[in-house]
Amino acid sequence: MLQRFVDNVLVITKESVKILTYESVHNIVRFINGLSALLLALLPGKTYILEGIHGWELRPTFRGPRLPRCMEDGVSSFNQFIHDFSMDPGSSESEENLSGEEDNDENTCPASPMSQCSRFFRSSTLPKYEKRQRHWTRWFLSWVSWPITFPLKLLLYLYRSPRSLRYDPVPSRSGNQRSYSLSSTKKSNLIKDYVVHRATDRRRGVVEDLQLGMEIFIEAVFDIFRKGAHNLLSPWESCNSFYRWLFTPNSLNQETLDHVLVPKTSFGDVDPTPRERIVTSRHFLNTDGRTCQDVISELGYPYEAIHVITSDGYVLLLERIPRRDSQKVLYLQHGIMDSSMGWVSNGVVGSPAFAAYDQGYDVFLGNLRGLVSREHVDKNISSRRYWRYSINEHGTRDVPAMVEKIHQIKTAEMKLIQIDNDDEVDDQPYKLCSISHSLGGAVMLMYVITRRIEEKPHRLSRLILLSPAGFHEDATIIVTLVQNLVLLLAPILAPLVPGLYIPTRFFRMLLNKLARDFHNYPALGGLVQTLMSYVVGGDSSNWVGVIGLPHYNMNDMPGVSLYVVHHFAQIKYAKKFLMYDYGSEAANIEAYGAPEPLDLGQHYGLIDVPVDLVAGRKDKVIPPSMIRKHYNLMKNAGVEVSYREFEYAHLDFTFSHREELLAYVMSRVLLVEKQTKAVKGVKLKKTERERSQ
Repeated sequence: MLQRFVDNVLVITKESVKILTYESVHNIVRFINGLSALLLALLPGKTYILEGIHGWELRPTFRGPRLPRCMEDGVSSFNQFIHDFSMDPGSSESEENLSGEEDNDENTCPASPMSQCSRFFRSSTLPKYEKRQRHWTRWFLSWVSWPITFPLKLLLYLYRSPRSLRYDPVPSRSGNQRSYSLSSTKKSNLIKDYVVHRATDRRRGVVEDLQLGMEIFIEAVFDIFRKGAHNLLSPWESCNSFYRWLFTPNSLNQETLDHVLVPKTSFGDVDPTPRERIVTSRHFLNTDGRTCQDVISELGYPYEAIHVITSDGYVLLLERIPRRDSQKVLYLQHGIMDSSMGWVSNGVVGSPAFAAYDQGYDVFLGNLRGLVSREHVDKNISSRRYWRYSINEHGTRDVPAMVEKIHQIKTAEMKLIQIDNDDEVDDQPYKLCSISHSLGGAVMLMYVITRRIEEKPHRLSRLILLSPAGFHEDATIIVTLVQNLVLLLAPILAPLVPGLYIPTRFFRMLLNKLARDFHNYPALGGLVQTLMSYVVGGDSSNWVGVIGLPHYNMNDMPGVSLYVVHHFAQIKYAKKFLMYDYGSEAANIEAYGAPEPLDLGQHYGLIDVPVDLVAGRKDKVIPPSMIRKHYNLMKNAGVEVSYREFEYAHLDFTFSHREELLAYVMSRVLLVEKQTKAVKGVKLKKTERERSQ
């Protein structure tokens, strides 16, 4: 009896400490979020900046205070979280719990280990003595907190809008009175959003980790007190336990063994997925470190990784969604601070890579040099040597290496198919189309022009350039100031800070988790979004959402060389699409054979493939006027070029799901297939004419 009393006192004290710490952290975070909302309300232009983002609720709304879940149910939120954490959200038992769960306005709080996990999974495997503790805790706390909770619940009841409530004729559990509850449509939408969010975002935020860490610490401390009290109140049992541990340390009785094996059996009954897969899919810090391979494979598409070595020793990853028997090939090239993940981040419906594969294309995803992992043939390459490259190296070394690798692979595969079919073997038995974004567009233009100057084949049949870089004189005051600062300080800083990236795993992990916090706390995320938009001239792209992409993880992430930034500053200052200026006539003569760097815009006449230019009217990074400059120079040079504008911002071309844009891009890609059929028809007629003669 005394031992049970001590257990109840410890449980009540432990839950009280948890409530105090949880509410303290929660109130601090609410204060930060509220302060962010206030600052966001004072900042000018926030409506325009954030108008393209969906899901941001920036209007502060009053909601009555709500007691923590552990006070409502009388069960330790940590114990419930640990139970839920071992269960897979896609299991049948979880779905049953999801379908029967009622919503108690929990969506007003951000995701946390105590709210979301405990909210959806209610099956409990707690022993009977913990159920008695739960009853005592609920009874004690309900009477103690009644003078506070009753007026708060009354105010909350009066404040709620009648539109969001419906009359439920089903009697409540506590009596025969009828109660109000949220509509089933809203409840199902909330459950659906939660399931989708759990399936796509696998990380916890910093606040969630802080709350979980506090609960683990409190549980550990009170567990020590509980064991100490048991030893003092039951000395004989403690002595027997110590004796068994001292003389039979490796023996386990059948009861203990069964208790240990129960979780494995229950886990297997709930989820047929092998246990090893569940363990390996979770990182111990709960960060989202999925790669492009993970995204492609999880969606059911084939995947192939190809390592390409450039002429200067950089190791690049060329990823592929293979369709080996296809003569239609698509090469996708990302922009600055991005990777191949951008082409598959919208899933099956809105990603260009999957759309092209479904249209019968063999899809290759290029990755430029510039990763924190510093992949190079020289494993001991220094940071200064690795990051010493400009846009020149992207266009004259990276892209040629990847395109030649594509040519080598496709030629070998198509020759085998043509030999089996007794067809005529061509030098290039496939058609290669390229879609590029931002920096990738400038890189592809540089690649085609330099290959034509060197009289080497570029293998391309069509270029589709989404907001390509190359001309940047139309920029905001902030960008102009940064450009002047880079021109002044880059020669000094380049030997000291050759690359711009996050160097340590800890801070990369912190960024990965902060992306989840920015989503959980809309005002804070909106403030960060607004400030980032100011830096890039007011562009309304979802910059915070881009930070949340899995390739910004603790293991690796894209970076940018300071020489690339310096190259952009040179282009903006000269108002020309120039190759990198090495700073002296001797260095330029050695690189280009002339004292000045090569002006690519003056050599657009060398482009011998159709080019499709796409601009965004809301793009403030590369405005439409700069895309039209590309168009006018190409038109005057006699290039077969088209121009199209959409109501999109800079990142909407890859990161956001835009059906109109995707349909247009795919229509331009399919023109290569028509050209291929036309060429085949001409060759067939020519062959028949030769045979007849």
